[in-house]
Amino acid sequence: MNIIDRLKNEILTGDGAVGTMLYAKGVSLDSNFEHLNLVRPALVRELASEYIAAGAQVIETNTFGANYTKLAAIGLGHKVAEINRAGARIARQVAGSGGNILVAGSVGPLLRVKGDEQDLLAAEVTDIFRVQCHALAEGGVDLLMLETFTSLGQLVAAVRAARETGLPVSASLAFMEGGRSSDGTTVEAFCVAMEDVGADMIGANCGAGPLELVKVVTRLAALSDKPISAYANSGFPEYRDGRYIYRATPDYFASMAREMAAAGANLIGGCCGTTPEHIAAIGRVLAGRRPVERTKAVSVRVAETLDRERPESSSFLDAWGRRKVITVELDPPKGMDCSRIIAGSRCLKEAGADAINLAENPLARPRMGNIALGSIIQKEVGIEVIIHITGRDRNLIGMQSDLMGASLLGIRTILAVTGDPASMGDHAGAKSVFDLHSFTLIKLLADLNSGVNAIANPIGRGTGFTIGAAFNPNTGSMAVQAERLRKKVANGAVFAQTQPVYDPALFFEALELTRDSGIPLLPGIMPLVSERNAEYLHNEVPGISIPAAIRSRMKGLEKEAGVREGLAIAKEFIDATIEAAGGYYLIPPFGRYELALELIDYIHAGERECR
Repeated sequence: MNIIDRLKNEILTGDGAVGTMLYAKGVSLDSNFEHLNLVRPALVRELASEYIAAGAQVIETNTFGANYTKLAAIGLGHKVAEINRAGARIARQVAGSGGNILVAGSVGPLLRVKGDEQDLLAAEVTDIFRVQCHALAEGGVDLLMLETFTSLGQLVAAVRAARETGLPVSASLAFMEGGRSSDGTTVEAFCVAMEDVGADMIGANCGAGPLELVKVVTRLAALSDKPISAYANSGFPEYRDGRYIYRATPDYFASMAREMAAAGANLIGGCCGTTPEHIAAIGRVLAGRRPVERTKAVSVRVAETLDRERPESSSFLDAWGRRKVITVELDPPKGMDCSRIIAGSRCLKEAGADAINLAENPLARPRMGNIALGSIIQKEVGIEVIIHITGRDRNLIGMQSDLMGASLLGIRTILAVTGDPASMGDHAGAKSVFDLHSFTLIKLLADLNSGVNAIANPIGRGTGFTIGAAFNPNTGSMAVQAERLRKKVANGAVFAQTQPVYDPALFFEALELTRDSGIPLLPGIMPLVSERNAEYLHNEVPGISIPAAIRSRMKGLEKEAGVREGLAIAKEFIDATIEAAGGYYLIPPFGRYELALELIDYIHAGERECR
């Protein structure tokens, strides 16, 4: 009898945490737990035996992270199938062949490399899960348990791959407080997707703790007639004496397991922080219990309405198509004196600039915070500020807090960029965060505009941001960059600014390939000031490429001669593009805003001649 049939008549007890217990047995957190299937199988076998002795009727394989993305990161990508087969065989040996103890092949989500903007294609994701699922099936598991997923799309791909094996498939999301996963998926949307893709069992694990999981199970039971799995954490961990301690006692966990069963759960085990003692406790309260009767709701396709009101505000883009729009980048100060940048902003406004760009710690070197500085410039000068926000310096929590704060301070335009790695900077101890890259940051900004946070919980009102994206024409494949821009536009970007470009042909190519994106594209112009400056930008700064002919023109030049030649090159670019460009993004080097003033006048003069 397979697990789905058994769950119609009895509530089964699952096992508990694997990583927690292996760590307790002396395995370093720096070790790869799944590799133990090959190098220390006796230890893995010992843990599985302890869970069975505690009363677990379903034990999981030690293969949660045994997929290519995680194993390849530590040089074990060639051993994916071997590690999964070994994990399945170890659990099978301990469970025996009698059928009373079932073996679940554990499959967790794929690894996302910090700062990596390249998303795997859906077919690639399915292929990765296919290898793991088929290896587990070959090893003799009774079902496949897809667990702790935070992305509904990735879970759907995993279910599709798992179903190819012919084994029962259990699919579980990690729901946080409020019943949403970290990608914003609701319980209702999860049920719809799992119904469509054909999961045999649905459930929740990890997430926000036992009490929240009871609430999720209650909602699942009202929406689906599929068996429900529930594997809660042992509460939230507390950091004590150099290690994380989970505080929920076995007795408390057992009482919550009783509530999960009453709410409609069919398979109940434990996740992070749970031990054989926790499993023994829930096994005692579940012994002999039958699943509760429940009736599936008429439809799980619940329409959700969100307040998508966006505050009315003007934007520098309002003039697009009527005249040349000009934005100018200025560097925030490295210290506390912001008088020069405020004075420069005032001069630029008077000259006709539409907005001031404030980068965020370019080249990973610390400068004054651009959100606070931008707020002051807007108030004191009366010119719109475009705040550059990187994924480098804030985690997902801090990012949302700062963006909501920026909206509160009146910031209305954000340019979303991934950011230069912290290793490029001058602070050796600094580390990049990269919870978000440019694509996901744009998506977050769009969500905030819609009045919800990253997990789709309401924030009261929309943030009202005009969302910008970066575009780099200085690459070997403009078509790739154009496709990246299309993805950014799909996520919510409404304008783009390019890296400094010195060849008009590159801009025209970019303009043609991005025309279908339907958003304004402002070419970046950074006037050169010397041969040294040109060579440094070309050879050392990511995203900038200066043609040999331009560098040749700057050869031997410095000081005033270098500045004049650099401005001449910039003006030639403007002459060549003035009819096609809807505006320009000026980037005067070293905060020399007077160079931008001259170019603004030149753009205005050229615009008048074109009329």
